[in-house]
Amino acid sequence: MNSVSVVIPAYNEEKTIGQVIDKVRESKIKTEIIVVNNCSTDKTEEIAKQKGVKTVYCENRGKGYAMEEGLKHVTSDIVTFIDGDLGIYIDDIISMMVNPILEKKADFTKSAFIREGGRVTELVAKPLLELLFPSIRNFEQPLSGIIAGTKEAFDKIVFEKDYGVDIGILLDMVNNNEKIEEVYIGKIDNNSQSWQSLPKMAKEVASAILKRANKI
Repeated sequence: MNSVSVVIPAYNEEKTIGQVIDKVRESKIKTEIIVVNNCSTDKTEEIAKQKGVKTVYCENRGKGYAMEEGLKHVTSDIVTFIDGDLGIYIDDIISMMVNPILEKKADFTKSAFIREGGRVTELVAKPLLELLFPSIRNFEQPLSGIIAGTKEAFDKIVFEKDYGVDIGILLDMVNNNEKIEEVYIGKIDNNSQSWQSLPKMAKEVASAILKRANKI
């Protein structure tokens, strides 16, 4: 394996995209970085280009669309997705996420971390998972957007286009019987959703879970 492809979906992340790229580049593993400009109206793409990484444009607004677009451009057998709005404190997040895959212990990894917030996680996602998918009820951060997996595993799943994308990926991996490992990565910062957006987020997360449990 020559490298790991790192896809960063980004919508108006000019304040953080440069820091995220720099953190990815701290990895001991060679990385191919792809920033997907998801209809940004700020300098997200300009900053990414200044950093010398591959940038692609996704004309359909929505994280799931951006992730699918990024996947089309990867050249490695292992892919990591990282959100573009994160404050990351560990030095080699890529190695932490992909080592279980390189060691053949997992086909897919999902991060666990310390952060404030998580209202939809605690009030919607975790209760539904405990009822419908008890095998993963103990995942700390089922909605985490920091994930890694084999390209082959990602090619088999359906990307929801809204807030349900992250939990949808996890549950598709479960339903496809992929080997899954949760990786603890310490503390991160990201932008919590406003309370006005929480009902929409909760509905879309619940819909993704219920769909995969064949309840809707």
